[in-house]
Amino acid sequence: MSIGRKLGSALMLALVVVTAGCGSDSGAQAPAVKAATRVFKLPDGEVTIPADPRRVVATGYAVPVLIEAGAPLAGISSWKRGLPMMDAKARAAYDKLPKVAGETAAETNYEAIANAKPDLIVIGVPAPVLADIDLKRLRSIAPVVTIGPTIPSAWRELSQRQAEAAGALEGFDAVKAAYDAKAAELKQKYEKVLPQLKLAHVGAYGQVDKGAFHREFNGSWGTNIANDIGADYYGQVKVKGGGSKDVSEYPSIEELPTALGEADAITYSVAADGKPLPAVQYVLDSELWKQLPAVKAGKAYAIRYTEAATYGQALLALDALDTSLAPLAAK
Repeated sequence: MSIGRKLGSALMLALVVVTAGCGSDSGAQAPAVKAATRVFKLPDGEVTIPADPRRVVATGYAVPVLIEAGAPLAGISSWKRGLPMMDAKARAAYDKLPKVAGETAAETNYEAIANAKPDLIVIGVPAPVLADIDLKRLRSIAPVVTIGPTIPSAWRELSQRQAEAAGALEGFDAVKAAYDAKAAELKQKYEKVLPQLKLAHVGAYGQVDKGAFHREFNGSWGTNIANDIGADYYGQVKVKGGGSKDVSEYPSIEELPTALGEADAITYSVAADGKPLPAVQYVLDSELWKQLPAVKAGKAYAIRYTEAATYGQALLALDALDTSLAPLAAK
C-alpha cells in the first residue's frame, strides 16, 4: 500500500472516531437498561410492577395513604372528603399534586394520567366502582394495581398493600408504629371500664328519607378504631349483605328502643368540627332517643373522625375518642 493510501486510511479512521465521540457528547444515549420489576399479588390475580416505582398515580382511598407514606406521587384524584383529617404537611402535598381524577371513579381523566407519565397506577376504589373505570386504557399507560375498600376495618391491611405496591413501606410503618403505640396507651387507660360496657353506635349514613338510622357494630366505620382500645359494640347485623353491610344496618327509627335499649353507653359519629351530620341529628332529635337508658344516664358520646382510613387519620380518631370518653376513665 502506498504512503498516500495509508495516510488516507488513517485520516478516515480518525474521522470516524472523532465523529462517534461528538455524537456521544451531543446527546446520543446507550441502549436503555430495562427497569427491574416484581410480581404483585392481587385477590384476582397477579400484576408485574416496577420493583422501585418512581412516578405513582393514586386514586380514591390510596390518595391519603400514599401521601402519608411519602410515596413518589406524580398525580392523584381529588379527595376532598379527607381534607379535614389531613395535617399541614399532608395537606400541602395534596394541594401541590396534579389532580388527574375527580371525587368519583367516573371522573377519571385518562389524558391527565398519561401526561403524568406514571410507572405505576394504584386504584383505591371499591370493587363495584371499577366498572366506571376503563382499566384497559389505564393499563396501556402503566401497570395498574387495584386495592379498594371492603369491610370498613380492612383499611389497615389494604393501606399496607397500597404502600407496599408504591414502594413506600418505610414511611407507612413509621405512621403505623405511632398509631399502635397510642392505641396501646389508651387501651391501658380504659382497661377497667371499656371492656365491661355494652356499647352501641349510631353512624353517619342513616337513610333519613326512609325513616331509618345507621347502627354500627364491631368492625364498622364508627367502631373499628374504638375496638382497638377495648370497646365492644354488642349485637350483629340480622342479614349480612357484603362489605359494610356485614357490620352495620339500617333499622327503622321506631326500632331505637329495641336496637339501643340494652346499651350501657352509646357513641355517635359527628363531623370534624363536632357537629352532628343530618343522619345523626335525625336520631338525636327523636323523642325515642331521649328516652334511651344510656342517654338518660348521660352516657352518649360524640365521636369525630370516624371515617379514618389511614393510620395518620386514625391517630386523630384516637385523640378524639380519648377526649370524648374521658369522663368514663374518671369514674
